[in-house]
Amino acid sequence: MEQKKTPCCGVARFLTLLDGPWATLIVRELLRGPQRFTLLREALPGISAHTLTHRLKGFERHGLVTRTAYAETPPRVVYELTPLGEGLRDVLEAMRRWGDAVPEEAPAEEAGRDAADAAELGTSPQCPFSKGASRRSI
Repeated sequence: MEQKKTPCCGVARFLTLLDGPWATLIVRELLRGPQRFTLLREALPGISAHTLTHRLKGFERHGLVTRTAYAETPPRVVYELTPLGEGLRDVLEAMRRWGDAVPEEAPAEEAGRDAADAAELGTSPQCPFSKGASRRSI
């Protein structure tokens, strides 16, 4: 079986690791601090357990996330960004600033569709980048 080569271009590497909307939104939630699987899933309405598990395993494999399992009953697993994953904070902050600068002049019909799309993608009203949000709150 042929092994995939890691793209040499940083942008291509970024897009390979953070492909699809869920990947970036999972990182957004983990920027708040360590999270349990259930809390991540609740923060991202519409994401399936399978997709969340798949993304977290990929992040762990690429060194963006650590997974800590505690030998308790019931078992507890906590996910946390590594320093490499924390490096995405500035990237997501730049994305937020850019998105905030886009005018909200959408026709009412389109605005309703956009709100439904945002809800489907798990857009959180408590953005970790909004003014006054704690950088490491859980």
